[in-house]
Amino acid sequence: MPSEKFPRRFVAADAVLDSWETVEPYFDRLRDADISTAETLTRWLEDYSELIAFIDEVGTDRRIKMTCHTDDEACKAAFFDFLDNIEPKCKPRCHELNIKYTQSPAGRELDRERYHVLDRSVRAQVDIYRDKNVPLQTEEAKFEQKYQEISGAQMVEFEGKEQTLQQMALYAERTDRSLRQSAWETETKRRLQDAETLEGIFDDMVKLRHRMALNADCADFREYCFKAKERFDYTPEDCLAFHDAIERAVVPLVRDLQRRRAGLLEVDPLRPWDMAVDVKGRPPLKPFDTVERLCDGAATVFHSVDPELGAQFDEMRADGHLDLDSRKGKAPGGYQATYDEARHPFIFMNAVGTQRDVRTLIHEGGHAFHCFAARHDPLITYRSSPIEFAEVASFGMELLSLEHLGEFYQGEDLGRAKRSQLETIIALFPWIATIDAFQHFLYTHPDHTRQQRREQWLALHDRFGGIADFTGYEETLACAWHRQLHLFEVPFYYIEYGIAKLGALQIWRNAKADRGGAIRSYRSALSLGGSRPLPELFEAAGARFDFSYDTIAPVMELIQRELEKLPD
Repeated sequence: MPSEKFPRRFVAADAVLDSWETVEPYFDRLRDADISTAETLTRWLEDYSELIAFIDEVGTDRRIKMTCHTDDEACKAAFFDFLDNIEPKCKPRCHELNIKYTQSPAGRELDRERYHVLDRSVRAQVDIYRDKNVPLQTEEAKFEQKYQEISGAQMVEFEGKEQTLQQMALYAERTDRSLRQSAWETETKRRLQDAETLEGIFDDMVKLRHRMALNADCADFREYCFKAKERFDYTPEDCLAFHDAIERAVVPLVRDLQRRRAGLLEVDPLRPWDMAVDVKGRPPLKPFDTVERLCDGAATVFHSVDPELGAQFDEMRADGHLDLDSRKGKAPGGYQATYDEARHPFIFMNAVGTQRDVRTLIHEGGHAFHCFAARHDPLITYRSSPIEFAEVASFGMELLSLEHLGEFYQGEDLGRAKRSQLETIIALFPWIATIDAFQHFLYTHPDHTRQQRREQWLALHDRFGGIADFTGYEETLACAWHRQLHLFEVPFYYIEYGIAKLGALQIWRNAKADRGGAIRSYRSALSLGGSRPLPELFEAAGARFDFSYDTIAPVMELIQRELEKLPD
């Protein structure tokens, strides 16, 4: 139901979406409405937004419940009901309304500064939409749910207890090398049990996605995705150039850091279970023991960055808009979702007590603050931004919070935590390039075989990977991409992380010179939501929308200088 802050004006106040029959009359009313003047068109756009928010809220709620309880048949059935009986019927009706908008002569009377982004978005949606893709998109969503179900069921017996694979991450930091190896082998062996099934699902997904592209008169799914994701401000060629820049500016740095790690650990060769352990043999960082303590610490960090942001996190916590613990039957990963009608965020993650959990909650908190900042806009399109900037909100919050991690760590542990986070940022860029380049291959070669897919993955590992030795575990390396949920659930959604990282690092650089000014610019940019093009959103945050070598090399040098100040 809507909140008191955002009452309904178009949808009946007591309306509950339990079937298609609930919403169809509203589509009819919008279809038949007069939008011949700027005034009526403006009101119509706001009514349209209200209806979409009403529908999306139900889909979001059912998705959240399904990912929180992948083993609950009722949650699964409710989610599938939305996929089968509501969402597919909405898509052609939305297309009909989008065409109505593009054909309204009043569109020329609207304020271009206000409506330019919405206008180009709607026209792009009209261009890419095809009725025959609607059932394919439903089928794709079911494949995605199957991947979540398989991943959520992956449990192992280790040290006498049943554990999720997320919980197994704790062992990667244990100082006993044989224990780390045993834990890593146990986890990877369990993942390999599902390898054949996941390969089969992915085969079907590639074929289905290529059909969608051809249906939309695109040469391949890459072209389709760039249109569907409305990437107006960069091209596939820009992405390939970004890969090259990462290979040149970041990969050597990552390999140098790993050689240093091997030397400090006195191991040769460095193995995959040596990547997270403390180089001085100290016990793993233990930032919190309970989810409650994690929340307490995060609240303090957010209040330290900005009191208003801290109050927003307190509101989420008080209202029960967090599900943070790891448990059996829960989907892997973490995300922030928005209840579009009530206009409040929700955070999902799998906390087990690691430094990564702290980083994840702060990251998703940045997304949540973005939701709060932009929720005032009556147009749902403008209450969120393209992912390339949405991730600036989250990565920016990680970096702005770096100076406040003393809430979780004291003494030398604080330096360890900061070093870990900065080294993780560096390491992420080559992984982003690997995942994105892999997808460029997959979807521009839709008839590839499994063997060709495997060879391409291993070639990319050679290009962007580190120095860890996988001898004896070649199959694990060849199937490592199975754990990247984006490949299954949100294709071509990954390069955005790299673009956003560069924006966030520029904000961090600004904060070192003027912290108050950088935070004000950051929050001001978030308040714009998606109402401005990407270059303008970056500019508002104090960053350049550029991901060339000339941008990435200086921020890598900044991180290197910061690392030199920190103890091992």
